[in-house]
Amino acid sequence: MKTLAQFIQKRRDDLGMSPKGLAAKCNIDLSLIEDIEAGKELFLPVTIRQNLAKGLKCSPEEIKKLEKDFSNDLVSPQIIESLKELILKGAGGLKCPKCGAPLVTKISQMYDLEDNLVVQPKAHCTKCVFQIH
Repeated sequence: MKTLAQFIQKRRDDLGMSPKGLAAKCNIDLSLIEDIEAGKELFLPVTIRQNLAKGLKCSPEEIKKLEKDFSNDLVSPQIIESLKELILKGAGGLKCPKCGAPLVTKISQMYDLEDNLVVQPKAHCTKCVFQIH
């Protein structure tokens, strides 16, 4: 079975586009395309999925079925919301609530279909599968 990263790379290559070309065509940051193709982004917001599908000439469902949504069932929603707030405030040195390893954090900025800026905190653990998307 293909991964999301493999699917995006193959479709892009089949259409003769570079990562930069796909980013421009989909109105998505190049860094996000690179993260998806590197396997760092495993679950996509709806608008990103729609823009990618349009640019890659496929259906959003083809992309959706390859996404991974690791459930954070061992971490309470309150802890996840607290981490999101800390990320948005620029806090550093955050630790994974599952295993205590360092979290890699970033703030994604993207535009919705009405060109409104959407800011989304993201994080993934350096050791386990915990992530905030």
